[in-house]
Amino acid sequence: MDPLLSRLLARIDVFPGGSTALSERLAAAAREGRPLRIKLGIDPTRPDLHLGHAVLLRKLRQFQDLGHTAILLIGSFTALIGDPTGRSEARPRLTPAEVEANARTYLEQARLILDCETPGRLEIRANAEWLAKLDLERIIELLATMSVAQMLAKEDFGERYRKETPIYLHEFLYPLMQGYDSVVLDADVELGGNDQRFNLLVGRDLQGHFGRPQQLALTTPLLVGLDGVRKMSKSFDNYVGLTEDPLTMYSKLEKIQDHLIPEYFELLTDIALADLPTHPRERQKLLALTITAALHSPEQAAKAQREAEELVKGNTAASSDVVPVCPLAPDLAFPIPLAHLLKLTGLAASNGEGRRAIQGGAVRLDGEKIADPEYLVADRQAIVGRVLQVGKKQFRRIVDT
Repeated sequence: MDPLLSRLLARIDVFPGGSTALSERLAAAAREGRPLRIKLGIDPTRPDLHLGHAVLLRKLRQFQDLGHTAILLIGSFTALIGDPTGRSEARPRLTPAEVEANARTYLEQARLILDCETPGRLEIRANAEWLAKLDLERIIELLATMSVAQMLAKEDFGERYRKETPIYLHEFLYPLMQGYDSVVLDADVELGGNDQRFNLLVGRDLQGHFGRPQQLALTTPLLVGLDGVRKMSKSFDNYVGLTEDPLTMYSKLEKIQDHLIPEYFELLTDIALADLPTHPRERQKLLALTITAALHSPEQAAKAQREAEELVKGNTAASSDVVPVCPLAPDLAFPIPLAHLLKLTGLAASNGEGRRAIQGGAVRLDGEKIADPEYLVADRQAIVGRVLQVGKKQFRRIVDT
């Protein structure tokens, strides 16, 4: 089998018909001399993409490498509704300004993985282009394609209904709007995480309703986050952002829990499990190096690895051009509790969390452990140019404005 096709077919579920149906559709497209149209929709509910998104972006890239057209759909309208998938209650509503701000950098981030240069390989669309123009007649037509019982068959809705948690009518619109995107875009295949099967099959059903060829739904496993339990999400603070600096990215990934390592290699790299080192620590380092190199460069990844090793030893002097910098506000009053400074630099979510990190022995200043939770930084000169560290993964070099 073609290695590109083999990678594409790895770790996926296809509905209906399984991988055989996808292989047949790929073969038919080759006979007809036309590329398939592969849709991936991402709602800009947050400004940054993370490695969980990278799993699907990599599948989209594999279709591109086989000569097909990737459609990166920015859910500029569906984000205003909010995807109810995986939610035990309704999502907070976003404003159009918030959605626009979140979406602004998506293409730049997607470029880290997708082929944005080869003509015909990438189509960027925003669904406000057509969904914002739907009239009431078309909306009623869409609503009439599904019953309330069908909506309640969606696991999240069903669970909320049983628990008598409110389900709002606008939430029923989400799978229909998302599905209508597939009608407009003439999608042959739609990608999503395995929690998106319901939404993807709604798209297929709507294509049939409107007399269009019906897409296949291709799903991948959800990437488990750094906590080792829940799916990767910024909401759970268990993520690795696609645009994080090399040192932060490497430092997070080299601490991946042992039971997650095979999954991360399979979903985020092209390295076969049979080719992995036998020692768990070496697997962690290879994983961190491989992913950091893919999203930055091999040189930056190697440098991040060296810097991480030096920082663990307490040698912060060698890290000046790699550790993320954090400027002090010019009007910051001194003396200041170190716990509060941890909060200001983003190394702790609150003063209390900062104090607990200090009490737990997780905080170092230029490699020296700080044990006093009431530690005061006397003045600017006592902190500027120095590296604050929490645990083995988070660093900030303090600089003046």
